[in-house]
Amino acid sequence: MLEELKMPISELKENVMNVWGCLDSDSIYSKIAEQEELQNQSDFWDNPEKAQKVMSKIKALKLRVDPWKELINDINDIEAMYELAEESGDADTEQEIRTMLEDANKKYEKQSVLNLLSGEVDNSSAFLTIHAGAGGTEAEDWAFMLSRMYTRWAERRGFKIETVDILEAEGGIKSVTFQIDGEYAYGYLKAEAGIHRLVRISPFDANARRHTSFSSVFVFPVLDDSIEVEIRPEDLRVDTYRAGGKGGQHVNKTDSAVRFTHLPTGIVVACQSERSQIFNRQACMSMLKAKLYEYYREQKEKENSKFATEKKDIGWGNQIRSYVFQPYTMVKDHRTKCESGNIQAVMDGDIDQFIEAYLKAKWTGAPMDDTDDGDDL
Repeated sequence: MLEELKMPISELKENVMNVWGCLDSDSIYSKIAEQEELQNQSDFWDNPEKAQKVMSKIKALKLRVDPWKELINDINDIEAMYELAEESGDADTEQEIRTMLEDANKKYEKQSVLNLLSGEVDNSSAFLTIHAGAGGTEAEDWAFMLSRMYTRWAERRGFKIETVDILEAEGGIKSVTFQIDGEYAYGYLKAEAGIHRLVRISPFDANARRHTSFSSVFVFPVLDDSIEVEIRPEDLRVDTYRAGGKGGQHVNKTDSAVRFTHLPTGIVVACQSERSQIFNRQACMSMLKAKLYEYYREQKEKENSKFATEKKDIGWGNQIRSYVFQPYTMVKDHRTKCESGNIQAVMDGDIDQFIEAYLKAKWTGAPMDDTDDGDDL
């Protein structure tokens, strides 16, 4: 019945207008106008680096308001069509209105999540590093399983994923760093930073006993030229070495792999994915800038939530999420209490529910605990 659509349309409009009211759109459009005024100056492109920063700022500001304005226009169109159908008694347009309302609701859900990603670098690509922790061969296999999970997640979203550095092990991997390129990759993946625990019957144990393994995940933004991070040459130690390989034609016979150590902070990054040392140096510098950005930001805010995660023991009591394969199947995020019983789907990259729960909790200021509450075993 046509009358059934009146309430959903009103509720959607109210929700959208509440968000629009909180955005302070007038201020944002004023900032856009200021930046576009700079863009219209005759000497704008004389300084390409400065021009690029202005263009990036305009794009980021428009992304905050334009999708919501378009959604308001969509809802106005739905209301107009509903009123026309109601006046004329035309029930044939009911299905069209339902379809438009469904599409508008999908846009609202998508934009509601993107609205949570309003940080300075949330729309950036990301570096994601996984380290195997306590558990030996089990943990190395677990680190490999996590790397597959994030690869599948990136593929689901159409993101480009590239292995920047990897240290393989007999049981899987000891560590791996990916560069994941896509809109808001960092904004989404920052929810994954922390220690992940696996509970299962070990395929490496002849007695088929249940084992617990740990791996840690670190996430850093890929910074563009609009974000400045100062790195003095005297603060940097550069080491080169031969990249690892599987033998045969894969063995690298030159010192193409590069490791940077930032002496004041002790931060270390490495890259061996490229055959050229020059390209590996560029990748290392990009990763170092990303890690230093996080470090300095956290120092400024006096909260070591992400950087402290990297310093925690990769073991009991520090996990943010548990993946239980036996005696039952469940994935539980200990910060938000978000759960899923479909562990196979989660391991196949279906982790958006955990990411969105984390982002919503951070946005609303809800208390979160990054440790296990002990009720999943």
